[in-house]
Amino acid sequence: MTLADKNPAARLVGVLLLISLVAILAAVAVVVPSGLALNPADPAATLAAVHDHVGLHLTELAFDVLGWLALTAAGLVLAGNPDAVIRPHLAVLAGGLLAAAGLAGLLHDAGNLAVTQLAAEPVDTVAEVAGAVMLTAKWAVNLAGLLWVAATAVTAIGAHLPHRLRRAGGFAALAGLAAVVIPWTTGTGGMSPVLEQLGYALHLPVMIWYGAVGWHLIRRR
Repeated sequence: MTLADKNPAARLVGVLLLISLVAILAAVAVVVPSGLALNPADPAATLAAVHDHVGLHLTELAFDVLGWLALTAAGLVLAGNPDAVIRPHLAVLAGGLLAAAGLAGLLHDAGNLAVTQLAAEPVDTVAEVAGAVMLTAKWAVNLAGLLWVAATAVTAIGAHLPHRLRRAGGFAALAGLAAVVIPWTTGTGGMSPVLEQLGYALHLPVMIWYGAVGWHLIRRR
């Protein structure tokens, strides 16, 4: 019998983490090949891409919102159920950080939605505003990444998990931290598409680790 069998809250956290992983990966799978990543350095091209592929953009946005909502809910359940997944004195911290990461991700999605609306207007009249919205959305998702990394570190330290899984969490947190640092190295020019995809790749270990944690919490022996 696993921890999840003894505590339904642990299983619920696991289910929410897996939903978050699948939804966010689905969003990335839409964004990367279609070139719909927000680019504050070239708002006119981004608006044109969104205008031409609004259906894909809204599909990606729906997946992303679902993913961040699930992550927020997982954090709230974790914080509200001490000792279900993590040591009681760390439950509120880990859950709060995870929920805050989810909320910051939703703020990023609000920027995405605003860009969708701006793309319906003539580009030359809204390009400057769109660039500012995109830049804000980029930093919101960077904040989400930072909070997610912090939650990963706390969870890896205090969660009731196998030693190997906890150690993997430490490595995932380091990869996520590198992804968070990347935007700070680009100055005022912003990230290139290559660096942005590198950031996605470096966040991937964090997402996969939470997926592994979610599976551990819901599986039955």
